[in-house]
Formats: sequence, structure tokens, C-alpha cells
Amino acid sequence: MELQEILKTAVDNSASDIFIISGAAVSYKAKGKVFRIDDTPMTPAETRRLVNDIYKMADFNFAEDEMPDKEMDFSVSVKGMGRFRANIYKQRGSFAAVLRYVPFVLPDAETLGIPEAVMKLSKGKSGIVLVTGPAGIGKSTTLSCIIDKINNERSGHIITIEDPIEFLHKHGKCIISQREINIDTESYIDALRAALRQSPDVILLGEMRDYETISIAMTAAETGQLVLSTLHTLGAANTIDRIIDVFPINQQHQIRIQLSMVLSAVVSQQLLPTVDGRLVPAFEIMTMNSAIRTLIRDEKTHQIDTILQSAPGMQTMDNCILKMFKEGTITAETAVNFAYNPEIMQKRIG
Repeated sequence: MELQEILKTAVDNSASDIFIISGAAVSYKAKGKVFRIDDTPMTPAETRRLVNDIYKMADFNFAEDEMPDKEMDFSVSVKGMGRFRANIYKQRGSFAAVLRYVPFVLPDAETLGIPEAVMKLSKGKSGIVLVTGPAGIGKSTTLSCIIDKINNERSGHIITIEDPIEFLHKHGKCIISQREINIDTESYIDALRAALRQSPDVILLGEMRDYETISIAMTAAETGQLVLSTLHTLGAANTIDRIIDVFPINQQHQIRIQLSMVLSAVVSQQLLPTVDGRLVPAFEIMTMNSAIRTLIRDEKTHQIDTILQSAPGMQTMDNCILKMFKEGTITAETAVNFAYNPEIMQKRIG
């Protein structure tokens, strides 16, 4: 099977990911389920050939016996299809690849089910906006929609730092610089430090990976930039605690004070299967107010959910899930399985 044929089949079937792994048939994931393209398991030689074809498509011209043994992350564009975020690795001594499909055209936020309260975060001029949740649930897509809205509504310089670049943005009212780790820069830290000298208005940071990156991001937010980024956490309170716990204990009190000043919003999201077989996002939305700033400073983040229950423009994840259940979008089982507090959700849907 040829690489172009595999990619086209996956794209035609609305795939999110493609799997090329020795000993298994070439497969793709769509709507949260894995489907085989055919029933023939791939041999190590076949996966090696396809991996080399992926490298060539991305203009890495490795000889057959010089292919890297280490993991590689990069993105590649395919005319007429879209972009693919590729991760090449070895398993049991043979090459393997997982490709994430990213369409050329950014989907409409309303079509994706992103609420207006999330899109309004594009109006921020400074501070940190975090979109959090497990891998593969659309955090990058949500951030790209916010970037697109900024690009269409106001002027400025947007810098994205990604590993790798997913959605390509055209210059609109803003100038957009998109930088990819290992191609345009060595690391998030190097790129973020350099960004502060590149007259940015908005910085999109693919992921906050360590305390040094977080520290520089907070400095950027303090000096007047809007910083957008992601974390693999569930819920606003857990996100705040995760950021603070990254720092040494003797710095955590100061970081609490600093974070309470620069954090603008935390949006947590999940993808839930619907009764008709689709996947739809559920959101928890926390925007900063004086009460939440005080809770962060006083080490009482566990009380944030109480504010989310009633504050205008905010919502808890479980309230969002409950609303989807009452509207008939998801089943009771799905509501319980994806709730942050399954026991309480069980009682609420009773």
C-alpha cells in the first residue's frame, strides 16, 4: 500500500489519526474508534519504507540506512489534503509512525461547538489563557480558533511557538510568525525568550512543559502580552495547583501571588461521544475575578468550583455535561464516565 493512498483513505473517512505499526494493519482513528484500512499486517520492511516515504514528503532526504533511530516530531503538508503532524518512533526494533490530520482550513468555532464565552477570550490584551485537558481532545484547535479571531479583528504581531506547527495562519489584520521546535528554534525556552524581543502582542505557546517555560510566560504576561498555552490537566483548580507545584517549595508562595495577577482564564475541555455517534466538546470555563485571585493567593484553590457554579460567564465541567445529558445529546452512562465527580453526577441524573 502506498503512502498517498493511505492518507487519502484516512482523510476521506474523517480520520483524526493514522497508525503505521509493524505487525498490525494500517489503521486510522475516527470519532474515537480505530478502523483498519485493510486486513494485512505490516511487516517491518513495509513500515520502514512508509516511514522513509513520510520523511521524503517532509523533505528529510535520509538514505535507507541512515534513518534516525530516535523519535522525531515534525509536520508535513500534502497538496489537496491538509497537514499531518507526524511522530516517528521505533517499537520492538522496527519503525512506526502516528500521523495527526490537520485540515488546511480551520473549522468554524460555532460548528465545532466552542462556546462564545471561550471565543471572547480573544479580546484580552494581556495575561495568560490556558486551554487544558487530555491529549487529542482539540486544545490546539480551540487555541487556533482564538488566534484566528484575533487575526481577523485587531492588528498586532502574533507569534506561535509549536512542536510541531499544526494549523497554518495567513497574515490578516495581524502579522503572524509561526515557529517550529527543532526547525526554526532549538526549544520552547529559547523561542519564548527571543519572542520577548520580537515586539509580540500575542504569543501562542504550544505547551507549558517546565517551570522555566512557565516562569518566562508569566514574565511575558506581566509585561503586557497575551499568552495562550496548554496543559494536560483536568479542571481549573488542578491546573493552578500543577503550575505552582512545578516550582521549588521556597518559590511557591511568590508564584501564587504572581499567578493570581497574570492568569486571565482557564478553559478545560473533553470530547464526549453523542447518542448519534459524533464527538462533541464539553467545557469548563474559569475567568479571573477578585474572589478567585484571593483563593489562589490563600492556597484555597479547592474552593474555586464553588465560584464556577454561580459566577456569570463561568461554568463547571459537570454542569456542562449535565446540560448535555438533559438536552439528550449524550447518554447517562457517558455523563457519569466523563464527570469530574461521577458519584455526584450519578445522583444528579438519578
